[in-house]
Amino acid sequence: MLDRVNQTLRRVPVWTIYLLGLIPAGLVTWEAIHAIDPVRAIEWGLGLWAVRLLIATLFVTPLRWAGLNLLRFRRQLGLVAFAYVVLHFASWLTIDMGLRWGQILPDLIKRWYIVVGMSAFLMLIPLAVTSNSRSIRRLGAQRWNRLHRLTYPIVILAVLHFMMVGKVYTTEVLIYAAVLAGLLAARAWRNGPRSLIWA
Repeated sequence: MLDRVNQTLRRVPVWTIYLLGLIPAGLVTWEAIHAIDPVRAIEWGLGLWAVRLLIATLFVTPLRWAGLNLLRFRRQLGLVAFAYVVLHFASWLTIDMGLRWGQILPDLIKRWYIVVGMSAFLMLIPLAVTSNSRSIRRLGAQRWNRLHRLTYPIVILAVLHFMMVGKVYTTEVLIYAAVLAGLLAARAWRNGPRSLIWA
């Protein structure tokens, strides 16, 4: 059964992920149109989907262990996640803060949830820039893999940012935290704790 699914997936163009990545943006826009606070709906919705997509990238390897091979789509999935992080950050800068730099700059260093989110964003940039075959050849597979191990602290920071922004530990928040903990534990159990360390 899985062999047949994998054969079918090998015929699916990788750019399909980019098309599918437009769907959450449409959902966020639709919800914002009908929301009491459209600005918060856009900012929160884009951030939420960024977290979901970042967690989704961590599912690729465990699914491969189980026999479902989505590895050829992981790079595109990561880039879509990065796009939602950028959109989330841009929505905060523009429609929320109105580019009021006198308020933005102090917040970037004083508000811990912003510091945590910004840290994840900055760490994600080199991963997005090197998510191409040319970078793999230039860096070498070992150095490239080491760099992209930053995915783990990035997703941890993203989920932590999500929890800090919400301020209340709802069922949804706890589910994302539990899923992330389970994914990290599964990798540590299979490959050893050092597989999660950037070293």
